[in-house]
Amino acid sequence: MGRQRILIVDDLADTRESLQTLLQLSLGLEVDTAEDGCKALSMLNEQPYSLVITDLRMPNVSGMNLVHEIQAKRLPCTVIVTTGHGSIGDAVEAMRAGVYDFLVKPADPERLVLLVQRALRERTLLDEVLALREQIHGRHTFLNVLSKNPKMHEVFELISHISDTSATVLIRGETGTGKEQVARAIHTASADRQTGQFVPVNCAAFNQNLLESELFGHEKGSFTGAERKRIGRFEQAHRGTLFLDEIGDVPMSMQVKLLRVLQERRFERVGGAEPIEIDVRVIAATHRNMEELIREGKFRDDLYFRLNVVRIDLPPLRDRSEDIPVLVSHFCLKFARPGQKPPEVSPEAMAILKTAQWPGNIRQLENAIERACVTTRDGVIRPANLPRDISSRTNGRNPFQVDLSRSLPEQLSGITSAFEQRYLRKALRRTRGHVGKCAKITGLSRRSITDKIAQYKINKTEFKHG
Repeated sequence: MGRQRILIVDDLADTRESLQTLLQLSLGLEVDTAEDGCKALSMLNEQPYSLVITDLRMPNVSGMNLVHEIQAKRLPCTVIVTTGHGSIGDAVEAMRAGVYDFLVKPADPERLVLLVQRALRERTLLDEVLALREQIHGRHTFLNVLSKNPKMHEVFELISHISDTSATVLIRGETGTGKEQVARAIHTASADRQTGQFVPVNCAAFNQNLLESELFGHEKGSFTGAERKRIGRFEQAHRGTLFLDEIGDVPMSMQVKLLRVLQERRFERVGGAEPIEIDVRVIAATHRNMEELIREGKFRDDLYFRLNVVRIDLPPLRDRSEDIPVLVSHFCLKFARPGQKPPEVSPEAMAILKTAQWPGNIRQLENAIERACVTTRDGVIRPANLPRDISSRTNGRNPFQVDLSRSLPEQLSGITSAFEQRYLRKALRRTRGHVGKCAKITGLSRRSITDKIAQYKINKTEFKHG
């Protein structure tokens, strides 16, 4: 991040100069000035500013219009407004538009400096979060799906290949693997359909009669309680995408009607007789074993073949261990407390996260990180912040098991680091955090112990009570 700069916008030269002098002397920052909103917008387009302090009543482009322009262009700067007694209503409106705070003229110098310091601190945190989010998403994101796993990259390539077709897609994977997220990515990647609606339906949430009305709609008076005509999900998704989640739970009698719609691309509302033509891409998803359902007579094979034109298999999270740090960083950003940095994850907590079984996959990981972000008190997620069922279940992997998906130096480095941390922590626990005694046990110098404590971000105070 570059050096912080402040822009003062006021049509009164004396006010601009006094504020500029005050902030330069008090904070030692670069402070520029502009006589109206028009000049300020020109300067904001030329270089970034961390903070804008603007009057509201000015000729040409007013302070209020300046605020709206900053919001519309999503410029990464914080805005404070100053106003006379007669324009408090405008200041309230500006606050609603998203400004940080406002001061009544003449502004108290001490209060102004404190307010600016606080605003700049929060601006720094916001900028760091934005930079971290761009770093994570820029490297490992495909249409809002995060992954660095080779199998997922094959899925990304397949999505790119089929995006401009209308082929029906069947997504298979365990609960919580991100099937709806992938379906949305397919919709977003389609130039023809992304302007239409993405309409999700959880087929397992409805019985047969409700599901038929949900999908196809109904006419007024078609059954008891049908007091008005209802548009179904197929109609809502016209020229867009219909996502049928948990397709394996659709009753057999409804499967016949679904097959007919997929074949003919038309249907009638419940209680209606007029055919309705539709242009819909259908994406279905399931966590069930479809072949087993077909053998048991619970799912029609002809409907399965119609749905299974393009098949996408999503790997479970336990087979995507390299994605866990990326997803954890993403969720730490998502659940960070307002105005604070996202929590860091201790090496011990990350080791637990990377070796957990995750039967609930990404959804379970998200819930675990949300809990950890809420319960951490010092901005560091430790094993105690994780749900007990996570830390008590591991996937049984041997840390020394050969993994050909990672290079030898990378794997050796990871093994050495993990062992070294466990060894050092055990020694510190035995000596209650005493560096000198720890050095005697380990055979290392005090300097080496101190360096490794800093390297692994170990807090010695947690060992003082044994």
